[in-house]
Amino acid sequence: MKAKTFDRKFDEGKDVTDALDLSKAERPMQAQRRVNVDFPTWMIERLDKEAKRLGVTRQSIIKIWLSERLEQSSSNKSFHGTH
Repeated sequence: MKAKTFDRKFDEGKDVTDALDLSKAERPMQAQRRVNVDFPTWMIERLDKEAKRLGVTRQSIIKIWLSERLEQSSSNKSFHGTH
């Protein structure tokens, strides 16, 4: 498919995935790496309780909370760096 045709179909909201080779697709900065972290029992119990309340897994809540904290930290550095 020519680029012009691809662009037109995409702009019209049509499915263009058949024209893509997704076997080599990558998500930048999204590669997964396994890490092992030891938590005290009380922390695991509280994580599990909160995860259950939210209907997510322990791993998900850890990822969400770490992501939020890193974003917050990054925002604070940007904010303080501009003054």
